[in-house]
Amino acid sequence: MRSSSSVSLAGGRGSGSVRLSSSPACPVTAPVDAALEYLMVKKDFQAALDTCEKGLESLATCAEQEDSSFKYVELKAALTIVGIQALAELNQWCGVLQWVLQQYGETEKIPAKIIQMCILLYVKVDERAVMKDAVCDWLHCSGNMSQSGFSSVAELYFLHILVPMGHTAEALEMLETDVGRVAFTEEQRQAARSLVDIQNEKNATSSTTNLESVAVTTTTCASKQDKLTQRLTSIMRLLYRGLSVASVRIRSISLRRIFLALMLLYLLLIRVDPALPSAFPWLLRLHGLLQQTWNTMFGPYYRANSRR
Repeated sequence: MRSSSSVSLAGGRGSGSVRLSSSPACPVTAPVDAALEYLMVKKDFQAALDTCEKGLESLATCAEQEDSSFKYVELKAALTIVGIQALAELNQWCGVLQWVLQQYGETEKIPAKIIQMCILLYVKVDERAVMKDAVCDWLHCSGNMSQSGFSSVAELYFLHILVPMGHTAEALEMLETDVGRVAFTEEQRQAARSLVDIQNEKNATSSTTNLESVAVTTTTCASKQDKLTQRLTSIMRLLYRGLSVASVRIRSISLRRIFLALMLLYLLLIRVDPALPSAFPWLLRLHGLLQQTWNTMFGPYYRANSRR
């Protein structure tokens, strides 16, 4: 997933930059450097992820011995950012948010730059819905409003999650809440309202186009059915006319002719049966008559004259 879902460590309003100051007091600086080497130089992303997880475990042990400090927060964020990048390169982006929650416990405790990085990652892979609820909870946490990246998170949430997903009503409501008033100036909120209006017009236009296309499709199907019905009707009419003509012709035949034809068939097939003794004289006379006619018409001339 190096070309489709990886998020650059240097991109996005300072969300991915990792700046570490080496300190011999804490043992996790070496794991951070090693993880960066695996990630950027050796391209061994699984080793980079394993190194980050080991470093986070060591950092948790170190945090139990002393109070949380700025150094601890920065080192944990650095290891988490490198781990996110390694997961993305391993094509395991679907588990990024869950992995981050394992490190911080609650969504509200995630630093602003890591939230920004997660938003950019899930937007890049077109899975905005995964981050919607998490970012909403993070923005409504009063403790996060004082962070320097709060405005950037709110802007990314508005532009890349709410508006593209069609939640324009929720986007307008966000502008009127404490989140909108803290994150945006009055000019920015006015520009955001204009953007929502444009998006609503696009949605209305697309819905109208879809309705028109459905109507055209329905009309086309109806016209095809009408043509088929007309063809069937015309065929039935032709068949009816043919049967009518045949019935008229059958009726026009004389009953006398029908009776005569039936009598001839009766005589030929039943009465004139060569197997019956009564049929022999009649057959002999018919055979003689036919033979005499044949000899007269096609026989030699002298034979015909002699018989005369």
